Amino acid sequence: QVQLVESGGGLVQAGGSLRLSCAASGRTFSTYLMGWFRQAPGKEREIVAAISWSGGSTNYADSVKGRFTISRDKAKNTVYLQMNSLKPEDTAVYYCAAHLGSWSNWGQGTQVTVSS
Repeated sequence: QVQLVESGGGLVQAGGSLRLSCAASGRTFSTYLMGWFRQAPGKEREIVAAISWSGGSTNYADSVKGRFTISRDKAKNTVYLQMNSLKPEDTAVYYCAAHLGSWSNWGQGTQVTVSS
């Protein structure tokens, strides 16, 4: 099992920035895919970005391309999501997840609220 703890959410005005962190502990996951998801009220959870832990390749949802950047610090076992040019529609609970055959390990989530 991998334990994931998110932090860094908060309230920000449109156009502002936030950086989310996801600290991982437990089972080694050097070959696992890591991702950030979000879920807005009344909507399904959607993937925002993913990164391969060892290779550093990344993928983004079209809605965040050019604004969000996913990265990882292997020494700190931490994954980050840098969010710039935030929009009100980015408001959601953001979750970190580890892909262990499936997206099977989740953090508790952190709220991001973008005011207009």
